[in-house]
Amino acid sequence: MTRALLIVDVQNDFCPGGPLATSRGAEVAADISAFLQTHHAAYDVVVTTQDWHIEPGTHFSENPDFRESWPVHCLANSPGAAFHPDFDTEFVDAMFRKGEYEAAYSGFEGLLAPEDSVMTGEHEPGHMPEDTLKVSLDDWLQEHDVTDVDVAGLATDYCVKATAIDATDAGYETRVLVDLTSGVAEETTQEALEDMEDAGIEVTESTTVGR
Repeated sequence: MTRALLIVDVQNDFCPGGPLATSRGAEVAADISAFLQTHHAAYDVVVTTQDWHIEPGTHFSENPDFRESWPVHCLANSPGAAFHPDFDTEFVDAMFRKGEYEAAYSGFEGLLAPEDSVMTGEHEPGHMPEDTLKVSLDDWLQEHDVTDVDVAGLATDYCVKATAIDATDAGYETRVLVDLTSGVAEETTQEALEDMEDAGIEVTESTTVGR
C-alpha cells in the first residue's frame, strides 16, 4: 500500500477575510500543519491543490448563486490564491493548479505546477507561466504507485467532495479526514458527507491515522 495525503485549496480566499471564507478555514490550515508535523511519516507523498483562475467564464458572477456561480476568487498569482500563512508546506511533494479557464472543483482536474512556482504570488494576477507542466494529478499519483488517498482541506461541500469522489472513481481507496476540512454552509456540508459515504468513501477523523 502506498498512501498519499491530498490537501485541497487551503488558500486565503477560502479563509476568514476572503470572498468565499469558510468558518474554520484558518483553523483547518493550522490543524493540517500540526497534523503533518506529527503524521507525515504515515504518507508516502503529500500533494496540494490550488484554485487558480484566469478567465473561468460563468464560474464568476456579479450576482452569484453560491452553488454554481461565485464571486471573483483565487485569481492566478494573486494574494487570495496563495496558501494561508498558517499552512506549512514543508512536507509537500507536489502542487496542482486547477480552473484557469473553467470551473474546476476536483483536484483531479488540476495540472502539476512548476517546482519553482511562487505560491504567494509575485506576478500579475491572472497570468499563467508558460512553462506549466501538463501532468495530471492522477498521472502523478500513478507514477508514484499510490493506491490509497486521504483528503483534507477546503471546502468540504465542494472541492473536497469533488476530489474525494474523483479519487474513488479512479480506483483509489479514499478517506476524508473530516476534522481537517471546513464547509461553506452547514446544509451543503451535510449533503456532501452523505454523498461521499454513498460513494464508498470513508469519512473519518485524523485521529484514526497512524504515525
